[in-house]
Amino acid sequence: MSIITDNTVLVHIFSGLECKNKLTLGLLVALTAEKNDHKVTLFLAGDGVEALNCKKAGEIVGQGTGDLYEHLENLKNSNVTIYVSGLSAKSRGYDESLLEGYKAEFAMLDVLVDESIKADSILCY
Repeated sequence: MSIITDNTVLVHIFSGLECKNKLTLGLLVALTAEKNDHKVTLFLAGDGVEALNCKKAGEIVGQGTGDLYEHLENLKNSNVTIYVSGLSAKSRGYDESLLEGYKAEFAMLDVLVDESIKADSILCY
């Protein structure tokens, strides 16, 4: 458990399914920060938007960084604020159905900039 709490952490994931260790590590870090009482914002951009399309356990598993599906299920039950780049999603053929089940919304890059200015720590994967 962290002795420092109430900080804001921005986790920016732009790596996709081909970088499963970065992708799963980014989500694991976001969940760990939230578990340790930090306010966490997750911004998925670029190939990172593909993460929300994982539909079954064991499909994408990082080495020592966990199962993408399990991390996504834990995100659904967390207080992590999730933003998904609307431009990245649209250019990859995703629509609003990508966000179903998540406390997530499409956002433009100005939200990423604003969140990075507000954050105490920024972690990129």
